[in-house]
Amino acid sequence: MKAAIYKGQKNIDIVNMPTPTPGDFDVVIQNLYAGICGSDVAVYNHGTETGHKVGENHEFGHEAVSQVVSVGRKVTDFKVGDRVFPYPLYARGDTSRAGSMGAFSEYILVPNAKLNRELYLIPQEIETRTATMIEPFTVGTCAARHAHPIAGDQAIVYGAGTIGLAAAIALKHFGVKKVVLVDRSEFRLQIAQQLGFEIINNSQQHVHERATEILGTTQGLHGTDYPNANIFIDAVGRNDILQEFIDLGPIDSRFVTVGINNSNPTLDMLELIYGSKSVGGSGGYRPEDVKTVMAIMKGHQFNLPLMITGEFDQNNLEEAIQDATDVNHALKVLINYHVQSNNYNV
Repeated sequence: MKAAIYKGQKNIDIVNMPTPTPGDFDVVIQNLYAGICGSDVAVYNHGTETGHKVGENHEFGHEAVSQVVSVGRKVTDFKVGDRVFPYPLYARGDTSRAGSMGAFSEYILVPNAKLNRELYLIPQEIETRTATMIEPFTVGTCAARHAHPIAGDQAIVYGAGTIGLAAAIALKHFGVKKVVLVDRSEFRLQIAQQLGFEIINNSQQHVHERATEILGTTQGLHGTDYPNANIFIDAVGRNDILQEFIDLGPIDSRFVTVGINNSNPTLDMLELIYGSKSVGGSGGYRPEDVKTVMAIMKGHQFNLPLMITGEFDQNNLEEAIQDATDVNHALKVLINYHVQSNNYNV
C-alpha cells in the first residue's frame, strides 16, 4: 500500500508499505476519502512545535471515511463492505496515535476492533464525502456541548472553518436560536451564509456593533449595550478573541475555546467574577458526540457538501495541504482514493 509519512516542515514522503493483514480480532479498513485538518496544515507549514499531536516519521491524517476489506476470524461486529468511521483515539490501539492514525494511507489495521469504540458504522443516509467530515464535526460538537447550550440561547462563533461551522451547526441542533459566524475570510463567510448563518467579517465590521444589530442588546457588567449572546466559541485560537469575550460577554455568558492556543493569555478575573462569566476549553470529542454528528448528518437540515471545496489524489497530498492553507479559497479539502463500490452512495 501507499502511505504518507510526515517528515517535518513542508516535507512528506509517499512510500510503499506492506498492506496489513488482520489477526483474529482485528479489522483492516481501506480509506475512501480523507479530510485535511487544520492541524495537518499547521504541522506541514510550521513543524511539530505548534501544539498539535503529529510527530515526525509517522503516518498521519486522522479524518477518514473507510470500508472494511478484511476481518479476523473471531470478529463478529463487522463484515467486508461495511462503511465505517474510524475513531482516531482508539483506531490504532494506541491513544498517542490519534493525530497519526493514517488517514493519508490507503489501508489501516484496526486491532481488537469493537463496534462504537474503534469503528462506527455509517448510516446509509449519510453520503460518503460528507461522512469524511464526521471527525471534525465531532470536535465542533464537543465544543458546542461544553458551552452548555439551552434552547433559546444565542451564540457567536469565531472561525468559519470546518470546526467553527460544525460548532455552529451543533448549537442549532441543540436548540440555540441564532448563531453568528465571525471570520476574516469572505470566501468562508459566504459558505456560512449559504448554510443559514448570520455573518460578520471582522476585517471590515466592528463585532460589537454588528453583533448587537443581529442579536440585540442585553445587560453586561458595565451597561446594557452588550450583544445578547449567551455563548462565545473560539474555533481559531487567539488571545484577542478571548479578550473580546471579556469585553463583550454579558452577564452569565460562557466562552469555550476549541482552537489550538499554546500561549498564556492574561485574564481579568474581576470581569469574570462580577460578570458571572465562565471560560473553558474543549479538546477532542466523546462517543456521544459521534452519535450526535451522525444524527445531524442524517437529518439533512444543512447542505453540508457546500463545505467541501476541493479533492486531490493521494499522490498530490502536499498540493492538497497547500490548497487547504489558503483560507480565502478553500474550506474542507479531501483526498479521494477513487475506491469504487456499489454498497453506498459515494
